[in-house]
Amino acid sequence: MKSAQNIADKELSTLTAISNPPIWRLHLMRALFFLNFISLAFDNWSTILFPTEQLLPLTGVGVSFYASLSLLSLFGIRFPLKFIPLLLVQLIYKSAWLIGVYLPAHKSGLVYENIESWFWPMAIGIVIDLLVIPWKYVYLEYIKNLFSLSKK
Repeated sequence: MKSAQNIADKELSTLTAISNPPIWRLHLMRALFFLNFISLAFDNWSTILFPTEQLLPLTGVGVSFYASLSLLSLFGIRFPLKFIPLLLVQLIYKSAWLIGVYLPAHKSGLVYENIESWFWPMAIGIVIDLLVIPWKYVYLEYIKNLFSLSKK
């Protein structure tokens, strides 16, 4: 009986090792979460906590989104695998901005300075997200059984 339990434990640890990303990938994810926190926290939280002017509603949504992203990134530093969906949100909103804002403006010749200033941070962010996100883990944890009705 004890040997059967040992075999089951060994199989479980093998499956876990296969599905979990290597430690260097976890450190890259932590670094990205830290970069998100540092780059977003000060400006956005100071705008919310110490406003100097009334924000337009849509601008307020953007500032609030970035402030929440910065705060949740602190949790991502500690629990990188649990906060992968946050990186996926980041990848999707940056890709959506590039496709829905920049490319139509570029195509119609209406790229002005404010849009142009956002292009490189968004494009570089997309590349970084694509490189840092552990896609095999994302597939195994989120996509593989997405439409399965059984509980995990």
